[in-house]
Amino acid sequence: MSENKRQPARQSRRSEAYNSFTEHLLARDIRPGQFISQRELVEITDMPLGAIRELIPRLEADGLITTVPQRGMQVAHIDLDLVRNAFQLRIFLELEAARLFTVQASDKMLAKLRKAHEDVLESARENGITPELLEHAQAVDWSLHDTIIDSLDNEIISKIYKVNSVKIRLIRQERFRLTESLLQNVMNDHLAIIAAFEKRDPEQAAICLRQHLENARGRALGLGDR
Repeated sequence: MSENKRQPARQSRRSEAYNSFTEHLLARDIRPGQFISQRELVEITDMPLGAIRELIPRLEADGLITTVPQRGMQVAHIDLDLVRNAFQLRIFLELEAARLFTVQASDKMLAKLRKAHEDVLESARENGITPELLEHAQAVDWSLHDTIIDSLDNEIISKIYKVNSVKIRLIRQERFRLTESLLQNVMNDHLAIIAAFEKRDPEQAAICLRQHLENARGRALGLGDR
């Protein structure tokens, strides 16, 4: 096989290994702060050793693992610096994306977003807040933010956001999760953002989104439910 043919295959294998690593990380099969070996990564991800060796530089560049002298590889641990930095980047990316989304999103897209959130609240009223509803609501939550970023159709921003999103999800798992008491607040925060989209008011959308993200950052920093 020529080098030109090998290259796409190697890139595909690295991407598969990366996706497997992040999936297992978010599934808590790999824990923040854990020391882990290449052999353990092979077992956990079911990827060949060669793919893991090629994966490690990317994980280091993305800040998901760190090589500690004489101790090996350590998975990123959740500390206050990570919380502050990850949320600061998230705010920078999402606020400008929301301004553009406000004027570019179709009415059909906005109606779909509104319905998804209203359905969550209606289900909570009619059936109570179940673990299944909390899981669905979390997916609806992430979907709004992902949709805003994806609408930019910018591969560079999407890659940066994806890496940061993994860190935000880890922070949520370690420091706070969507709970019964938070569900209504989060859905209403989102509906306020969607209302600003529907009015085609970019600045109001950015204001509502900033407040929502600052509330989440406050919870992650241990400042209480806001």
